[in-house]
Amino acid sequence: MTTATTGMTDETPLFGPESQFSAFFDDPRWALAMIRATVLEAAHPQIGAALVDNSTFVAHPWRRLRNTFLSMRRMFGADSSVREREAARLNRLHARMSGSDSRGRAYDAMDRATRAWVVATLFESAVTMCRLSGQPLGQDIMERMYAEYRAFLAALDGDAAELPEDLNDFWQYFDRVVENELENTEAARVILYRLFDHLPAPALLDGAPALWAAGRAVAGPLLGAITVASLPEPYRRRAGLPEMPGASTLMQGAYLAAGLARFLPAGWINAESIIETLSLSPDSDDPRARTVAALRSRMKRAAALLRLLTPPSGDPEPDRSSPTGTDEGRRSAEDFFRTVLDQTGDGHLDWPDLAAMARELSTRLDLDEPEETRLYDAFAAWWRELQAALDTDGDGRVSAQEYAAAVPSLAGPALIRVAEVLFEVTDKDGSGTIDANEYRALFRTAFHRDLTTTDGTHGRSAFVGDFLAFMSGRRTSSPYDPLLADA
Repeated sequence: MTTATTGMTDETPLFGPESQFSAFFDDPRWALAMIRATVLEAAHPQIGAALVDNSTFVAHPWRRLRNTFLSMRRMFGADSSVREREAARLNRLHARMSGSDSRGRAYDAMDRATRAWVVATLFESAVTMCRLSGQPLGQDIMERMYAEYRAFLAALDGDAAELPEDLNDFWQYFDRVVENELENTEAARVILYRLFDHLPAPALLDGAPALWAAGRAVAGPLLGAITVASLPEPYRRRAGLPEMPGASTLMQGAYLAAGLARFLPAGWINAESIIETLSLSPDSDDPRARTVAALRSRMKRAAALLRLLTPPSGDPEPDRSSPTGTDEGRRSAEDFFRTVLDQTGDGHLDWPDLAAMARELSTRLDLDEPEETRLYDAFAAWWRELQAALDTDGDGRVSAQEYAAAVPSLAGPALIRVAEVLFEVTDKDGSGTIDANEYRALFRTAFHRDLTTTDGTHGRSAFVGDFLAFMSGRRTSSPYDPLLADA
């Protein structure tokens, strides 16, 4: 892999395969830079509050990663019509996110200055990753890349006025925000000290909890330490972030090691393929999934042999390879609440959880107005029905206990309407049935619509029945689990 450092001219397109952003897209260092940028975003009070209230990054981080990757690819692609359509979708999404934080301060995801800060963190973290890996960018490349990010902001907001036009002025702007506006927000703390330590397994490794837990126990604290050490010193001091002894050396080594990928042949590392592979379910017929499943089976046999040779200690690890429940194909109320209903992972069911479902469905189906609004409205009506039926203490949200005590109330008329609207927006040609291509559009895995069990058509009643059976928590569903339950 090579990263362009010279030869860019004023005629080089700001978007598309010739852009500097595209040169970094498959760079392993970008993973470290994105984590760093996300923490700097979450440290902004408005962004942090919006993330805590609305984001699914805690409960469904891999799904959030896939959607973010797809959105960035659309926004920085060469096709201006795709970029404009994606910008409109993002604006509709953000327009639905507003509220107040724990200190009563209002936040609005459409605030122009706040959106500019998101773009600023991406640009600055890209520059920092090059510097930390011993490949600092030249001034001309930095200016060209800065122009790309300002163009990205302009595509969202109509102009880039919230970011300084001159790169030298940008650094003053960035330092001022870091020193005066960033805080040790709950969202930043969650990313640094909870997300890495409790990161759920991606779909492909969901059937190997012990293997994933062992790797996470090592990698989680290291990623947290590397990220903290890479943050601007004024913010670390202001937020009181602890720094492990030797963390700076560890951070430098991680960036340098990731930077060695530039010596690999072009195309050896493909971010889309990596994310797609992680998103494959263990029972997929994809050859990559079968290979991983075979390796995991051998590791399980080796682990079983090891247990025979060593005395037991403590309680055995529970088998989480199948859904929790008393009967095969069924899940307990607790498991359904945790994995499906509580999309934001805060332990309660409220409107942001159902809005996250509508957002995921709209994203998969690539809906425009007014279909997207119809789906959101249907979920909003379902939330009002749930709140009226299940919120017994009147706190405006539904606890796991309130849900478990009144499970039959979940499948009311409003949920039926959600299923009907979902059928209608999935049936794009209005034929009254969902054909194989429309079915794949909703239930695809990762970036390819590769679902194999899609022969024939699906009528309204069968589709609505399947959706109700899943969303009322009565049984698991091979198509719907990856859609709303997987991490």
